[in-house]
Amino acid sequence: MADKAPDSRLSSATPTIHDEPGIASPVDASEPNSSENLKARTQKKDKNARNEEDGDNRSLAEDPLVVDWEGPDDPQNPRNWSFKKKWAATAIVSAFTFISPVSSSMMAPASEQIAGEFGITNSSVIALLTSVFVAAYAFGPLILGPLSELYGRSRVLQLANMWYLAWNLGCAFAQNEGQLIAFRFLAGLGGSAPLSIGGGVLGDLFRPEERGQAIALYSLAPLLGPVIGPTCGAWIAQRSTWRWVFWSTTIVDGFIQVMGLFFLKETYAPILLERKAIRIRKSMDPEKAQTREVRTVFDGADRHWKNIVKKALIRPFVLFYHEPIVQLLGIYMAFVYGTLYLFLTTIPSIFEGTYREPVGIAGLNYFALGVGLTGASQINARMLDRIYKYFQDKNDGVGKPEYRLPPMIPGAILLPAGLFITGWTARPDVHWIAPDIGIALVGAGTILNFQSIQTYVIDAFTLHAASALAAVTFFRSLAGFGFPLFAPAMYNALGYGKGDTILACVAIVVGVPAPFLFWFYGERIRNASKYARR
Repeated sequence: MADKAPDSRLSSATPTIHDEPGIASPVDASEPNSSENLKARTQKKDKNARNEEDGDNRSLAEDPLVVDWEGPDDPQNPRNWSFKKKWAATAIVSAFTFISPVSSSMMAPASEQIAGEFGITNSSVIALLTSVFVAAYAFGPLILGPLSELYGRSRVLQLANMWYLAWNLGCAFAQNEGQLIAFRFLAGLGGSAPLSIGGGVLGDLFRPEERGQAIALYSLAPLLGPVIGPTCGAWIAQRSTWRWVFWSTTIVDGFIQVMGLFFLKETYAPILLERKAIRIRKSMDPEKAQTREVRTVFDGADRHWKNIVKKALIRPFVLFYHEPIVQLLGIYMAFVYGTLYLFLTTIPSIFEGTYREPVGIAGLNYFALGVGLTGASQINARMLDRIYKYFQDKNDGVGKPEYRLPPMIPGAILLPAGLFITGWTARPDVHWIAPDIGIALVGAGTILNFQSIQTYVIDAFTLHAASALAAVTFFRSLAGFGFPLFAPAMYNALGYGKGDTILACVAIVVGVPAPFLFWFYGERIRNASKYARR
């Protein structure tokens, strides 16, 4: 049988094609306007492709590049710096923190010489010459602490120190009491920077379990300064002119400032990461790489500098208003600091008046305070981190700021004990070593409280440590300014025994419950806080 011929109708028909999305279908040349249809489909394809590419570009541009450390061992992170680099920065910050309080109290033994030259007879004005420097300590950190969180620790710290250096030198050339008081206040504003910023630097450099020894050194500096200052000032007043009080401290501070330019590098993580982000922005080529938002892990939606400045400058006030930790510890530290400065101004009257010692010899009794401060500080420096790690290990390796509080317990006992001993033994019929023992115990109790409180505040408010310390410093500095002003009237009316007994009773009522209160309730208070570390 012959094969059938193919059907002519099938051979001439256009083949059926099923279109696939995104693929142009073959077109029969016999179809009317086929070339126009092909052109339209091709244009549609190109348009769709461009839209998809633009969408990808927009999603890429909208996705920000978040800048952070390159892992936990990033050498650019200050907490991973070498031992030498960390302790060089710690030493410079502690030196800044030391020289400023030296200036605050060094002129106390020379105040009578200054009063004689300027014709000052009012005892309160004479005391004001010394304490006005400490009054500036109250206000400077409220501005300088937040500024260090905007522009960096090192930059603000060193500029503030240069301000202090200039006005401290100006004090040496003062021609009347008004100039001296004004220059002292302005110098104190610059000298106050290390009191808040220094703690922030140490919080940047050291992890909580490593922080104890560094803060022990840093906490000792502002308390040891007022001890060494009057001792040196007494011999200067006896052997030379009072103006050398300011010339000598200016020379020493100039040397420290030069060292700071070389060894004090920036430590604040948000500033370091912002610098890294700036380098990334500069390296990006808008033509070859997609332009993206580059920000750090610390940046929020309100990155505008006005918002940042507003928040930073009001943060110390917000912390004091809303944070019970800052309120309670700030009040107690204010009392301790005020008591210290009260002692600084009454030591000359005890040993020059009661024991009839010459100015230079009487000034040596400040070393009793220094022995207590230094001895307790060195012991506590070795114990702070050990105590912290002991409780951290008991808590499955999780540390808490409350583990810094145990040294406050002996501190809260030694302080009133020293006040009792000093007040009731400062009599001509009792050997001068007895009040010196009491003064040493006051020094020991003061430094134990200071170190515990400062490490607790830094651990609890690490990122905003400068602002938290500024809030605490404000009230302690007001007390350091005010206590010496009422001291002469109190001791003239009550005597050393009753006067120091009142102070000891206040120390017991305020100080003894404090460590136990925060040990049991500190974590609950921190959990309710907006700024504290949980």
